[in-house]
Amino acid sequence: MEMLTAIRNSALGLSIFAVITSGAIALTQVSTKSQIEINEREARAKALYQIIPKESIDNNLLEDTVEISDPALTASNQPVEAFRGRRNGQVVTVIIPVTAPDGYTGNINMIVGINADESVAGVRVLAHKETPGLGDKVELKKSRWLLSFDGQRYEGDDDPTWAVKKDGGRFDQFTGATITPRAVVNATARAIHYFREHKTALLETRSDLNATAAGAE
Repeated sequence: MEMLTAIRNSALGLSIFAVITSGAIALTQVSTKSQIEINEREARAKALYQIIPKESIDNNLLEDTVEISDPALTASNQPVEAFRGRRNGQVVTVIIPVTAPDGYTGNINMIVGINADESVAGVRVLAHKETPGLGDKVELKKSRWLLSFDGQRYEGDDDPTWAVKKDGGRFDQFTGATITPRAVVNATARAIHYFREHKTALLETRSDLNATAAGAE
């Protein structure tokens, strides 16, 4: 009888331990996920304000958004937020998220700032898995290559110069790595194309937030 009681107590103790351990693991996972999301938001905010400095606009860039959805932009049907910078109530720059699915080692998640006159305000890479020392030059801290987009204009599909120099274009490729910069150049072109197609909605001057731009037709 005593042995049976001991076995029961041992089983109960193990069950309680398992429940506590599972709960602790779950809490840790939730906490880790929350911290990752916080880090991603902070990194995105930093990149957004690199493209549109706070002192150059008079609205809250992080709150003035428009929801967009186009698989050609993000390789997903999920809607994303574009961010709008204003001066004197007028939208002067829109920052559009775009994914380059054809990076050397997978997706390259980017944001592309486009001015109202359709010139490029800036390009930043938010996440990638490109080869260290080669493709990772898409990071501003590793190379100033991304700055070569500033002020550039894309004339459309018939613009042969919107390509890396190896393909007859105006943008440098990286030594030993052409696939990565080519993917970024092409993704930037897609963002500009989307901007042109939905310019009226994206430059809507109403102050209400989260207006919706039409998806690709």
